[in-house]
Amino acid sequence: MSRAIVCREFGPIDQLAYDEIDLPAPGPNEVVIASEAAGVNYPDGLLVKGLYQVKPPTPFVPGMETAGTVVATGTDVKTVSEGDRVVALLQHGGYAERVLTDARNVIRLPDAMPAADACALLCAYGTAHHALKQRAQLWPKETLVVLGAAGSTGLAAVQIGKAMGARVIAVASSKEKRALAAENGADEAIGYDNLKDALKERTDGKGADVVFDPVGGDAFDAASRAMARNGRLLVVGFASGRIPKLAVNLTLVKEYSVVGVFWGNFTAREPDLFSDNMQELFAWHAMGRVRPHIEGSHPLADAPNVLERILDRGTMGKSILVP
Repeated sequence: MSRAIVCREFGPIDQLAYDEIDLPAPGPNEVVIASEAAGVNYPDGLLVKGLYQVKPPTPFVPGMETAGTVVATGTDVKTVSEGDRVVALLQHGGYAERVLTDARNVIRLPDAMPAADACALLCAYGTAHHALKQRAQLWPKETLVVLGAAGSTGLAAVQIGKAMGARVIAVASSKEKRALAAENGADEAIGYDNLKDALKERTDGKGADVVFDPVGGDAFDAASRAMARNGRLLVVGFASGRIPKLAVNLTLVKEYSVVGVFWGNFTAREPDLFSDNMQELFAWHAMGRVRPHIEGSHPLADAPNVLERILDRGTMGKSILVP
């Protein structure tokens, strides 16, 4: 048996249950991980509410990432062994003491990497890295604007943007959040008021070369009017709650691109490139070029409260559950 957070039907976050679940023995290509940390992500809340792109059969255990120690392996598993510390990328199932998953979903961890950092490097840093490297093809000295810059993916984009040599303008809703973005490497940190004019002013009228947008809503509307020629506006998510509509005449007149970023699709369709990305992130972490900001480690049973705070945009950095 394993204690876990269980979603019995799609609906409000407060309907999640902290309960015991059966854990089958691993199949030939599966492993069981004793979790040290489970990362909490914005899409986890959408999944529970039935608002995400995919809807798993209920009941299910939420959670897209877990890090810990392999405690059992299937007969055909050759890539990891019992006792190995690993991090696993999941569709769901991470909010549990014991996690069963296909061995292809796990990555061995460097000895010195904390489990919480490993979780952050998967979804948050993985999304930002893929967005800036493959989708935006960010160049050194370009101006990168990061919306929602104090969230887990936003802070990741700030750090990765600096690691790639960009000038980074962070956008966040409070002085505290802007200060955190600056501490994590942003060259400038501004609020959302008069965002279009503020971005134009800070780029001497040129506009942003790349905008990383996990927010949507009014922020997207402003950014779409503050793009440089040949710019790339990255659509990462809609934390504001409103999916914006684009006046496509802007892309014609200003000659910029709107680029979708669906990291889950990328990891499934291009696993080798995903593996290369993670190795680069692990190397940057070892060198101190990226360093996840862990806002807090919370008991597994507190998952509903943590998820509510994330959906309300009340957290800064990465939230972790500890079984």
